[in-house]
Amino acid sequence: MDKHYLLLSAFLFQAFFLFAQNNNGDNYQLHIRKALSSIKLDGILDEPDWENEEVADHFKLVFPNDTAYSKWLTEVRLTFDDKFLYVGGVCRQKQKDFTFQSLRRDFAGGTSDVLNIILGPASDGLNGFIFSVSPMNVQREGLIDNGQTMSLEWDNKWYSAVQTYDDHWTVEMAIPFKTLRYSVSPGQNEWQLQFIRTKVKDFEVGSWAPVPFQYDVINLAFAGKLIWETPPPKPGLNLSLIPYIIGGTSLDYVRDPNTQEITQRTTDYTGNIGGDAKVAITSGLNLDLTLNPDFSQVEVDRQVANLSRFELFFPETRQFFLENRDLFAMFGFPSTRPFFSRRIGLAYNPITGQNQKVPIMAGARLSGKINDGLRIGLLNMQTRRLDWDSSMVLPAANFTVATVQQKVFSRSAISAIFVNKQNNLEKLNEQQKDGWEPWNRVVGLEYNLYSKDNRWEGEWYYHRSLSPDEDKQGSTYAGFLGYRDRHFNIRMGYVSVDSTYTADAGFVPRPGVQSMFPGIGFNFYPKKSWQARHITQYNIGVDGDLSFGLNGQSTDRDISFYAGAGFKDQSYFSLGAFNRFVYLFEPFDPTNLYTPDTEPLPVGGYSNWGYNAEFTSGPSYAWQGAVEVNVGSFFEGNIVSVDGSLAYRAQPFGLISLLISYNHITQPRPFASADLWLLGPRAELSFRRDLFASAFFQYNTQSNNFNLNARIQWRYAPVSDIFLVYTDNSFAEPIPSSRVKFLSPKNKAIVLKVVYWLNV
Repeated sequence: MDKHYLLLSAFLFQAFFLFAQNNNGDNYQLHIRKALSSIKLDGILDEPDWENEEVADHFKLVFPNDTAYSKWLTEVRLTFDDKFLYVGGVCRQKQKDFTFQSLRRDFAGGTSDVLNIILGPASDGLNGFIFSVSPMNVQREGLIDNGQTMSLEWDNKWYSAVQTYDDHWTVEMAIPFKTLRYSVSPGQNEWQLQFIRTKVKDFEVGSWAPVPFQYDVINLAFAGKLIWETPPPKPGLNLSLIPYIIGGTSLDYVRDPNTQEITQRTTDYTGNIGGDAKVAITSGLNLDLTLNPDFSQVEVDRQVANLSRFELFFPETRQFFLENRDLFAMFGFPSTRPFFSRRIGLAYNPITGQNQKVPIMAGARLSGKINDGLRIGLLNMQTRRLDWDSSMVLPAANFTVATVQQKVFSRSAISAIFVNKQNNLEKLNEQQKDGWEPWNRVVGLEYNLYSKDNRWEGEWYYHRSLSPDEDKQGSTYAGFLGYRDRHFNIRMGYVSVDSTYTADAGFVPRPGVQSMFPGIGFNFYPKKSWQARHITQYNIGVDGDLSFGLNGQSTDRDISFYAGAGFKDQSYFSLGAFNRFVYLFEPFDPTNLYTPDTEPLPVGGYSNWGYNAEFTSGPSYAWQGAVEVNVGSFFEGNIVSVDGSLAYRAQPFGLISLLISYNHITQPRPFASADLWLLGPRAELSFRRDLFASAFFQYNTQSNNFNLNARIQWRYAPVSDIFLVYTDNSFAEPIPSSRVKFLSPKNKAIVLKVVYWLNV
């Protein structure tokens, strides 16, 4: 498919339908006036200003249907002074029905009763802030990008108070204007605004500005408007200093690679200081600085079994990289990201076979809005050198990313990106330099389409990699267009990646391939009363993932058929069938174990059929669970895969859960058969609203690793924490003909970290 055709079709299609759109959210407006007296943050809405403000009420249901209004009254008012935006809410609900996962901050969606406010100061339909409070005054805050992607890893300072009664609860929030990013300009008196109420028992979700059932309730395409009768205050100096101090010790068991005998025990005592700074350059442009950053308090990744030939993707959770992350992390398709922030500060150790932290010396990130239509992003970070052994090193490297995004039409954008990774090879010998280039760069141009009513979504891009090595200079281009309404959805995507395309700072697990992603689905809504009492919708559809070599040879095919039903308690059940084809260009063991008494599968094509079933329970019950079962042929044999979870909500103390992944692979000799287990018991406990503990165990037979990550967190001041973190890695299974037994140690560490947030 010609890349010029892809780009041209985007603009022609946009022009065809864009001007015929309308947005129901435009009809929902709330005017805000400055408070005439002070607001006491106590959860009691008894100040005169609350009586004088407009009321957002008559919330319309989004789930279990979008045709009725909630019977549980919600009333929300807004006012402000020179420092804070105030939110006052009254939520009708019986106190005995209160449901919340725990007293821990940043609870996941659908787990707790909650009142949410979404603010979109940019009014671009793509970026915003969400602030949420439960009846137990548990807070969460997050960022919204790409219209509906919420990130709860973002933290900032704000305040709330709650009062509970037999038949309702009331809340007051005070959000500092310094926490928000916005501009004040003549004639710019509108923000996007949405209120969302979730009630877990007899599960229902309602919103002030109506959202159609088929879309995510936080989608900014359907937000209403906040009209400022008098403009918000112009932001003054906004500087936050976030220093930390850390100390810890670690113990590594160095083993002989052949016999696995312990040859050395290495104890390391560490201590460091560092911190971050947040500086508001303008009201919409923010500078983040970091010195000796440390992310030891970030929870470990959830491991997954890898039955493929390619690297797996794990999401970024480190807070420094999250604000305005769409300006850096969302270029390209999921399999062709030109920049992937986890390349900074994390690397694969070829000696241990595990990912390892790479020290970051310092970094800076400038991001935000220049004006109503123009956003920019600039990032620069420097990492230290790591010596794997005497012959292999990870060079010190500098990472630079520059992006610019111009809004066009109502919610669409044209964007450009430049990525540069500079390796410091000056102090390396010839053996250590082997395989390293002094630099790698990627330049790219993209067009993202989001229609005003959210029915149409598209993306078209062209990226080019540059390198001193001509064999690492190549391009990737792609196009995607999707349509979704109440009853029907259809999509088609295409991506091509040159075999020489190289993005050292990105995520491109598979070069030298072109792929198509077709899909079509239909939704049906029950009309018979006995069905409508329990079922919200039926759906059927077909999804495809078709890959070809650049010469047109079929390399991979995954076509799945599904039929499912959603229920009013938010549970879901589906059945499906799939056909998969893989062409191996080199011998491959799909267990990824390569045990000595087996042989990898030979080069050739393998076609397999199978069936799957999936069930997910709703969050209304104390016991919750999910299970997916896949059964079918697998290369030369068969596979039974079971993935699931089981959790118990011990309100108000927390959640106890178990993650399960089991793959039973049988193949004729001499090919590998295996039983791959991955078990993940987890406990998340809250003793108070400021004291939390968690423990996550991961037993993984594929990587032969048993990991424990335990953490205690005390929030001793707003956005200021003390963390005590313990990690332990050991063998999950014994190794024959060695002294390695179950739980034979690999390494362990304990860290104490103190973080303080200071607003200047």
